[in-house]
Amino acid sequence: MPDILMSPELKRKTEEAIQGLTFTKNFRSATAEEWYLFLPGYRDPQTEGACGKVFIHYDLFGNRDVFINTTVIFDDPKLHDPTLHPLVYAVVDETVNRLVGYANTLLSVHAGFNSYSAEYVS
Repeated sequence: MPDILMSPELKRKTEEAIQGLTFTKNFRSATAEEWYLFLPGYRDPQTEGACGKVFIHYDLFGNRDVFINTTVIFDDPKLHDPTLHPLVYAVVDETVNRLVGYANTLLSVHAGFNSYSAEYVS
């Protein structure tokens, strides 16, 4: 994300979040995965655990084409703050790169005012 869109403080927060980004796999089947997403300074207020979840569903068409549907849900209300949209966007982009790679992906992000949908096509 261009520096011009971020204050130095938000840029620092975003870099710290991405450096501290970790995952724990909760579930896996032949067609789906569920991951818990952890960011330093953010957590689910109810469980005090992971600040979000990532659901990855594989749509298989024949033996050749794979399309992935990915949903990211942030449970920490701090990440719903519109001023943190660049941070949320950068964290989700890094999440897709790490967990899904370069496959064709439909993305849905649920983060209050920072919710959005995107399509990654290789």
